[in-house]
Amino acid sequence: MIKWPPRTVIRRASGLRTMESALIRTGLGPVAGVDEAGRGACAGPLVVAACVLGPKPHRALEGLDDSKKLTERTREELFPVIQRLAVAWCIIEIPAAEVDRLGVHVANIEGMRRAVAGLDRPPGYVLTDGFRVPGLAAPSLPVIGGDASAACIAAASVLAKVSRDRTMVAMDGEIPGYGFAGHKGYSTAAHTQAMALLGPSREHRMSYANVRAAADGVAGAMYTAAVGAG
Repeated sequence: MIKWPPRTVIRRASGLRTMESALIRTGLGPVAGVDEAGRGACAGPLVVAACVLGPKPHRALEGLDDSKKLTERTREELFPVIQRLAVAWCIIEIPAAEVDRLGVHVANIEGMRRAVAGLDRPPGYVLTDGFRVPGLAAPSLPVIGGDASAACIAAASVLAKVSRDRTMVAMDGEIPGYGFAGHKGYSTAAHTQAMALLGPSREHRMSYANVRAAADGVAGAMYTAAVGAG
């Protein structure tokens, strides 16, 4: 008679805790979730967060979800609660110049490594939102749509999003004229118009095609004006 190894039974847990609960029951905890904010922006930093939640659900975190599905007010309310209740958390900012140097995908992977390495408590397992991350000290699994499937990833998503939004609001005061507080560095019509008028700032990602086009356009207009004046 063939004896098969025992199977891991995945029972549905409350909220977004099913995957984490299964890993913890099999002795693979604590489980860290990792997510980023700002990958698609053409200005500002790429922000990556890692978060380890406690093994049991907490009522104060029942509203956790993909940060993009939450209102700004809800994200702001959850941010300090996550930091207070999490077993460990870490937020990493990768500046625009480093995103240009590495490329956004490599910068994203590197940010995830740094965020996990920066946790005060080393995880036994890591769940990442969508991307496989080689080089982690613990086994990991990419989860498609992870910020809507695992509480620890959702928590990391909120930490990354709120941190980046705050950075962009502060940047708007330091570099006025681009409207960073409103569009947060994404390629909206207002942002595109501001780049066409002012050219890229020091916080823009020059490796992005639309940023290069704006720089070339402003440079070309200045040259034409100079030639005309001469």
